[in-house]
Amino acid sequence: MAYRVLGRAGPPQPRRARRLLFAFTLSLSCTYLCYSFLCCCDDLGRSRLLGAPRCLRGPGAGGQKLLPKSRPCDPPGPPPSEPAAPAAAPAPRLSGSNHSGSPKLGTKRLPQALIVGVKKGGTRAVLEFIRVHPDVRALGTEPHFFDRNYGRGLDWYRSLMPRTLETQITLEKTPSYFVTEEAPRRIFNMSRDTKLIVVVRNPVTRAISDYTQTLSKKPDIPTFEGLSFRNRSLGLVDVSWNAIRIGMYVLHLESWLQYFPLAQIHFVSGERLITDPAGEMGRVQDFLGIKRFITDKHFYFNKTKGFPCLKKTESSLLPRCLGKSKGRTHVQIDPEVIDQLREFYRPYNIKFYETVGQDFRWE
Repeated sequence: MAYRVLGRAGPPQPRRARRLLFAFTLSLSCTYLCYSFLCCCDDLGRSRLLGAPRCLRGPGAGGQKLLPKSRPCDPPGPPPSEPAAPAAAPAPRLSGSNHSGSPKLGTKRLPQALIVGVKKGGTRAVLEFIRVHPDVRALGTEPHFFDRNYGRGLDWYRSLMPRTLETQITLEKTPSYFVTEEAPRRIFNMSRDTKLIVVVRNPVTRAISDYTQTLSKKPDIPTFEGLSFRNRSLGLVDVSWNAIRIGMYVLHLESWLQYFPLAQIHFVSGERLITDPAGEMGRVQDFLGIKRFITDKHFYFNKTKGFPCLKKTESSLLPRCLGKSKGRTHVQIDPEVIDQLREFYRPYNIKFYETVGQDFRWE
């Protein structure tokens, strides 16, 4: 039987053969798509877990048509034509004196060192000078915790402190601690290892400076001579007046030595702090166990104020002196009154020299 030619060669294919051919083609397509998906699934899963943009293994992946918004995967590491990225820089130190760095850069800790005295001795200068050191972070204000605010508790006290790294020292200054009877015991109970800094000055000069500060706030107070003596003609000094009593250093020191060994107390000379600030601050740094970072290069002498100022701080390259309340011109005092007070303080000074093993040459 002859076949008629209907525009195509060969006999017509049976229906079953066509179905088998279709199934084979469909199976091959599905296999190809599954293979493409498996090649890319690792990146897809990781992208979804991390919330990153989806990517494909390569521009020729079969799944590219299924994920038209995806981008090609980046190869691990930098392209061969680019240099490798530099290692991450170490975390920066807390910058400046305000300690306003990120909370992640430190922890608030109780102070390991305290400037405990004395008022009008030069404590503010020591604080500002030592804050230049990168290994020291200090509270700028006086918290008066161990004399006025002890009832608030150590957690409150700790909350006031600047954040510090493990390698840094936390420090605060409140000069009234030195003459507060309860302060040595309270500080000892906080930590018996606390290092104590006491800035002392000729007690007569210190008393005059104390009076000058009070006079600037209360112009109607009695004269310095009137406050210093119960009976000037008899040479009876009024030791109840705080400006006089603070300068009796050895009496206050006895309370501290009941709790702390002398090796844990460092005495700064207020006079040498003016004439040789780098030398005095060098000894402070040695006492704190930190390197001598603060040197002559940090200071210049301000003739107007009459004491050294910082050439630069950690947070600024500009020179900076202490506030206008520092370096006041002292009121004029009768030289005979000064001589009487020198005689009054002499035995206390000598005993103080013997106790601390230093001659401050105040006579």
